[in-house]
Amino acid sequence: MTKANYPSDKFKDIETPFYYYDLDLLRATISEIKTQSSKANFDVHYAMKANVNSSVLACIQQASLGADCVSGGEVKAALDAGIPASKIVFAGVGKADWEINLGLENDIFCFNVESIPELIVINELAAAKGKTAQIALRINPNVSAHTHHYITTGLSENKFGINMSELEKVTDLVVTLPQIKLIGIHFHIGSQITDMSSFQALCVRVNEIQEFFDSKNITLSVINVGGGLGINYEHPNHFPIPDFDGFFKVYREHLELRPHQTLHFELGRAVVAQCGSLISKVLYVKEGTTKKFVILDAGFTELIRPALYQAYHRIENLNSELPDEVYDVVGPICESSDTFVKDYSMNQTKRGDIIALRSAGAYGEIMASQYNLRPLPKAFTSDQLV
Repeated sequence: MTKANYPSDKFKDIETPFYYYDLDLLRATISEIKTQSSKANFDVHYAMKANVNSSVLACIQQASLGADCVSGGEVKAALDAGIPASKIVFAGVGKADWEINLGLENDIFCFNVESIPELIVINELAAAKGKTAQIALRINPNVSAHTHHYITTGLSENKFGINMSELEKVTDLVVTLPQIKLIGIHFHIGSQITDMSSFQALCVRVNEIQEFFDSKNITLSVINVGGGLGINYEHPNHFPIPDFDGFFKVYREHLELRPHQTLHFELGRAVVAQCGSLISKVLYVKEGTTKKFVILDAGFTELIRPALYQAYHRIENLNSELPDEVYDVVGPICESSDTFVKDYSMNQTKRGDIIALRSAGAYGEIMASQYNLRPLPKAFTSDQLV
C-alpha cells in the first residue's frame, strides 16, 4: 500500500485528532490552476466554504486568487486574510440583511443573486447606503452533475438559483431597480464532478442563455460557471492534483464568450482536498462476532462526510507494514452512523497506531462540530513540522 510521505515520527508527540495540511502540495495545486487558467481570459475565486484554515487562506491570498463566499462570516474571513473586496463574490440562497450590508459596505465585486425577493432586498439596502450593488443572476440551468444528490445544485428541484421559467420576469424587473447593476450570470451545477461531459452540457446551456440576453439587449461582462471539479479520493498518492487541464479545456472549447467577457470559476474542493488529512490514533481494536473494529479517537465530529454523504476517504495506518486485515473503522461518538468505512482492508492495526484519513482538506475541519462536547480539532501544517 502506497502511503502519504508524512512526518509521522512527529505526529506521535501531538495530541490527536488533528488536521495536517501539506502546504507544498497546496502551492503546487494552486500553481497548476494558475498555469491552466491563464491560457484564456479566466478568473478563479477560491470557494471559502471548503476550508478557511488561516494557513490555507494565506496561500490563497499570496497566489492572488479571489474568494467565493456563501456567508457574511466568509466575506469577513476573506477580507481579514487580505483578499481584496474587488475579488470577492457572494452567493447563497439565504443572505441575511447584515450579510448583504457587509458586502455593500466593503464594495465587494459581485452578489450572486438567487431569487426575486433577494433582488428586491439588495436594492432596498443599497439605496439606504447610497450604494450600487453589482450582481450576477444565479440561473438554475437544469443540468445534471451525475453526483451524490446531496451535492447536486443545478436541477430544477434544487433550492438554489433562478429557474429558466422565471428568467423573463427577473430580467424585466432588474432593469427597473436603480441601485442594481447587472454585470453577469452565474451557475453552479454541483460538486465532486468527475465526468467532464457535465461541464460540457453546462457550456451548451450557457451559450443558449447568452442568446436570450442578447435578444434583450442586455450586455454581460461576467460569466460565472461556479466550480464542482472532483478529486480522486481512492488514489490520493497517485493523483494528488486534479485534472485542471481537462477542466479548463472544456470551457475554452465549448463556451462561446463574447470579446468583452471574462469567465469566472469558483473552485474549492479541487484546490484544497488533497493537501489535508485528518490524523487520528487507534484507541482499541475490538473483536466482534463476525467483524473486527478499529476504534479511532476521531469521529464524525471531526470528519462528517462519510456519515453525511456516505463519502469515501482512503485510510492509511502510518505505523504498520504488516499484512492487511479487514476492519470496520469507526469513531467514538454515540451514534451508529459514526462509521468511516466498513469491511476495509488495511495493514494489521493495534492500539496506539497513527491513522491518516486522506483527502480531508475540503469539508473536513470546516464542518467539525462539538457534539458530545468534544473539542474542535487543531490543525498543523508541513511548514510547522519541518
